[in-house]
Amino acid sequence: MPHAVLGAHRRALMNWVLTLDLLGTFFFAISGSLLAAQRGYDIVGSLLLGSITGLGGGVIRDLIIGAPPAAFEEPIHLAVPVAAAVLVFFLSSGIERFSRPLLVFDAGGLAVFCATGAVKALEAGMNPAAAMLLGVTTGIGGGLLRDVVANRDPQLFNSSDLYAVPAFLGAAIVAGLWFTTLPNVVMVSAAAIVVFVFRVLSLHFHWRIPHAKGRPRNRKA
Repeated sequence: MPHAVLGAHRRALMNWVLTLDLLGTFFFAISGSLLAAQRGYDIVGSLLLGSITGLGGGVIRDLIIGAPPAAFEEPIHLAVPVAAAVLVFFLSSGIERFSRPLLVFDAGGLAVFCATGAVKALEAGMNPAAAMLLGVTTGIGGGLLRDVVANRDPQLFNSSDLYAVPAFLGAAIVAGLWFTTLPNVVMVSAAAIVVFVFRVLSLHFHWRIPHAKGRPRNRKA
C-alpha cells in the first residue's frame, strides 16, 4: 500500500482515537464529579476529582509509552473535566439518586480507554501482549486513582463486581484483531461497545469471578 494511503489511514485512525479519548475522558470525569458530589466536596474538589479520573489513565499510558501526555499536549483534554464538573454542579439537586449513573459513566470510560490504550500501544510498536496490558492499565487507571483519592475501596478490588475483566476483554479484542483486514475504526468501536455492554450486564446480573481464597475443606475429625 502506498505510503500516502497508509499515512491517511493512520491519521484517520488517530483522529478517531482522539475523539474516543475525549469521550472516555468525559465519561470518567462525570463519574469522578458525581462521586465528589456524593461525598459533599465543593466545586474545586469536584473539578480535581473529575480531572484525576478522566485524565489519569491516559497520562499513565503516555508515560509508559514514552510520549508527552496528551492531556498536556492537547489542551482540549483539560476542558472536558471542567465541562463535566459544571454539568454535575447543575444536576446536583438529585445527586442522591446518582449511584447507578456513576457506574454507567464509569463503564463508558472503561470501555473507551481500554480500547484506545491498546491502539496507542500498538501504534507505538508494542507487541500484542504488552498492548493488551497497557490497554487494561489505561482503562482502570483513572477509576483506581479516583477511588484512592476519595478514600474509597477501589472498585477494582470489589469482589462482587467485574471491573478488570471487561477491560481485559476489550484490550484483547483490539490486540487480536489489529493485524486483520478489519478497518481499525470499526475494530476499536466494536471493542468499546462489547466492553460497555459486558460491564453493564455484569452490574445488572451481579456477575463475579472466584475469590482468591477457595472454600475451606471439611477436615475429618
